[in-house]
Amino acid sequence: MFDFKVPEPKGPVRVLKGGQLIDGNGGKPVKDPVIVLEGRRIKQVGTKGKVKIPPKAEIIDCGTATLMPGLMDVHLHTMMFNCLTFHNYRVAQWEITPELQQMYGLFHAQLCFDMGFTTLRDLGLNSGSGLLTAHLCAVRDSINAGILEGPRMFIGGFTTITGSHLDLIQPRAAKRYGFQTADGPWELRKLARTNLLAGCDIVKTCATGGGGTDKEEPDIRNMTQEEINAIVDEAHAFHKPAAVHCFTPNGHRMALEAGADTIEHMVFHDDEVIDMIAESSAWMTPTLLHRTDHAIQTRLDQGTSQFVINKMKALQPYCFETFQKMHKAGVKIALGTDMGFDPEMGTNAREMEIYVNLGMKPMEAIMSATKNAAHAIKMEKDLGTVEAGKLADIIAVKGDPLKDIRVFQQKKNIQLVMKEGRVYADRRPDHDKNVVSVNPGDWKIIDYL
Repeated sequence: MFDFKVPEPKGPVRVLKGGQLIDGNGGKPVKDPVIVLEGRRIKQVGTKGKVKIPPKAEIIDCGTATLMPGLMDVHLHTMMFNCLTFHNYRVAQWEITPELQQMYGLFHAQLCFDMGFTTLRDLGLNSGSGLLTAHLCAVRDSINAGILEGPRMFIGGFTTITGSHLDLIQPRAAKRYGFQTADGPWELRKLARTNLLAGCDIVKTCATGGGGTDKEEPDIRNMTQEEINAIVDEAHAFHKPAAVHCFTPNGHRMALEAGADTIEHMVFHDDEVIDMIAESSAWMTPTLLHRTDHAIQTRLDQGTSQFVINKMKALQPYCFETFQKMHKAGVKIALGTDMGFDPEMGTNAREMEIYVNLGMKPMEAIMSATKNAAHAIKMEKDLGTVEAGKLADIIAVKGDPLKDIRVFQQKKNIQLVMKEGRVYADRRPDHDKNVVSVNPGDWKIIDYL
């Protein structure tokens, strides 16, 4: 693969100080860290008294806070009808224009950014107005251009069959608009190419049924092996990764045979397929926050059918058991929440608490959202750890997440959010800078108007 990178300008020199550094590599925290930044990147990482601070450098002193890499959520859906902005998602599907939905996609991404999630992998959606891949790409591009503040975003485009789980996000009776689904390997290749033409970074497909849709069982096959092979091959031909939604061991086998880069969700398993995944190069995203009692209650409050609620409750214990077995077997895990209809945007860090409660060490949970996540999205050269040469995505957290993984869950504890050397949120003492200035509940619920 050719490298056409343009040399970066050096930019201003800044120095970050803190109480300790968790660099993302899994080692012991470093006391009294000093991090020298030059422009967008990290120039030097060391400790107090051992790093020479360049003259006239801007000093950003974070006191006793823990410095660490920016967090990542590698599976969420920012443009779905979320409980923070809509009372009833089914009503919202027909009353909200795609243009307004796009604005809420940006808003949801900013809510996550404000909480220290500097990178999001949005795995797409469909709607009554078609696949909104281009709308999501425009949100990403507006952030990259510096027009609007937000996290780094990677966008997925739905590429799946008629009547698949991802098609059934819409009601069965809904009119389908445009080229949303395809059937057969060549038509699916065209749909993948259409999404890539719209600008997506990842091709997202679906091997099995799922949990959050009506009148569909999780073990329904959503694609033939020939079809899924074609989709993954098409993604790789364009040097793009392929993400495959899977709920069952048969789905896992299909995804592995096709060469999937990431396998989405942990639900059902068997021992053979766990070993296969552990030995492969594929990464798994657990998406357990979407399986909690709170998430299920949120869906009920939003008007979700009793069939879906019952299905989500039935799936819950299998998900937690599968996570524990996959973790024990050494499966490569990257943090993903599946935020969409639920739970609340900006609460991504609760996923780490679930991992710890299910047996992960706090450092492992942190790495799932930093170093491991960067590897899963093939950005490990630039992201995931605090090391010289990497992009300066760094957060400062009040407290010690190795002692209490819940410190990430309160906005006041996320004292500094930096992306590529620029400070976007600063809640240190005597500072009051936020990405989003409103608190949950301060804005109007759209379908109450």
